[in-house]
Amino acid sequence: MKNIVLIGFMGTGKTVIGRRLANRLNREFIDTDVAIEAVTGKTIAQIFAKDGVIRFRSEEALLAKKIAGKQDLVISTGGGMVLNPQNVSNLKINGVLVALTAPPEVIYRRVKNKKTRPLLLKGDLKENILSLLKERERSYKVADITIDTGAHSVDEVVEQICRYLSEGNII
Repeated sequence: MKNIVLIGFMGTGKTVIGRRLANRLNREFIDTDVAIEAVTGKTIAQIFAKDGVIRFRSEEALLAKKIAGKQDLVISTGGGMVLNPQNVSNLKINGVLVALTAPPEVIYRRVKNKKTRPLLLKGDLKENILSLLKERERSYKVADITIDTGAHSVDEVVEQICRYLSEGNII
């Protein structure tokens, strides 16, 4: 069975929805950020601070390649995973890409108290969110389906994903 790969900006609910979806479908759940932390022995913030963004993106690329050979997973990706076209190719080998979106004000509300978002820590949080959203907008268009998590509950989003997968004979 194909993997279900959740992509989208930070704060759109990829981890929460991914866990719930994996539970509902009785599949293994992988959060790519958690997997990278396990492999490196460092938090994402530590990797960004000590090794830089290039090292982090390299770890993401290695993981995307590794995941390409697996199946029956629900995968929550880091917000920048799809910035690398090769990662997208690898994730699509055996995956259905589901983009989760939310309006900037919803994302702000969800991430404003999180100190684990290295790309948002410097400067004005609202401006950073708007700038990164604009910069990444095209990257998220690679998805097979897009769902606004700002307009729906976690259970409603999971239901929409399941309906899409069922209608497409993916599950």
